[in-house]
Amino acid sequence: MRGRRLLLICLLLFVWTNSAMAKTNYWYSYIPKQVFATQVFPVTIFAGEDSSSTAPTFQFDSQNPLQPINSKPLKDSNDGNTFYTFYFKAKNNDITIPELTITDGTGVVKLDRKYLPVKMLDADDHKTFCGMIAASCKIIASQISEFDAQNNLVSLKIKASEANTAEMHIPSSLESGIEKLTRKGSESIIEYYFVIPSSLKSITVSYYNILQNRFISKTFSNDYKNKPVAAQENLNPKDSSFDKLKKYGLSFLALFFLWMFWKRKEIFFLVLLAVSILILLALFMPHEKICVQEGAPLYILPTETSSTSGEIDRELTTDSLKTRGHYHKIEYDHHTIGWIKDEDTCKN
Repeated sequence: MRGRRLLLICLLLFVWTNSAMAKTNYWYSYIPKQVFATQVFPVTIFAGEDSSSTAPTFQFDSQNPLQPINSKPLKDSNDGNTFYTFYFKAKNNDITIPELTITDGTGVVKLDRKYLPVKMLDADDHKTFCGMIAASCKIIASQISEFDAQNNLVSLKIKASEANTAEMHIPSSLESGIEKLTRKGSESIIEYYFVIPSSLKSITVSYYNILQNRFISKTFSNDYKNKPVAAQENLNPKDSSFDKLKKYGLSFLALFFLWMFWKRKEIFFLVLLAVSILILLALFMPHEKICVQEGAPLYILPTETSSTSGEIDRELTTDSLKTRGHYHKIEYDHHTIGWIKDEDTCKN
């Protein structure tokens, strides 16, 4: 009897020891010692060579208000070791990484919660700080266009890593917002717009680079007339310089083809003349008239997430300068250009 008990104890000890060994395969390989308020930061879990071939599942304590931004971790393998990374966004006060439960074919592992101090970023001396804290940030496309008689619309396409994109703002802007945001792993692609006075000759925007521990600035011109035409659609100008150039160029070509037909009497030049005239007629064709309801919101961009620049204070009939989806671009009171929805046009 005594021998059986001893054997059972040894067996239980063996099972417990193997289980404990399996459970040491996961641990935090990286947690920052301190983060800034609103910063997006990584937390990485190491999985050793002896981990189960079964893909692990991760469950953070749901009672903790702090939860990862990505529901599935970013996986990376190196020399037989695997790393799983989650991204969190810090709050304005000290935070705690919640307790993590990891389940795989070898059993269940629990990683204790981790306390993390939060510091406020001192940006008082950086008046151009846009609120973004990131590991990297690059403007991959930009476009400046006329918003109204006094202001320009700036559209930026930004690629950033570990960035708190929701905090982004331009200090000198009158209106601003994110038109589109896509996130994949640590990287974000942001389409951002803002409206600034056209009297400003240039714009300087800075962000804080957490890898270099410094503010990095980018300055670019606010002159939309000298800005190259970008791939993105020019959303706001009523009649861009490029449109005027097309009209002047086609008029010149039409006269040239007329002269060549008069000189050579060849049908080829007559066909080219006819095509030029048809295109000119399309360019000079008057815009469709639409009726806009009183109180209709005037949107900065033709998107569901766009901010409004005001409301139409009376029922009015005006030109539909352009349509995009269920939006119409209009000019209001000869100085403000914006977009109104189909549902805000007069029904009768």
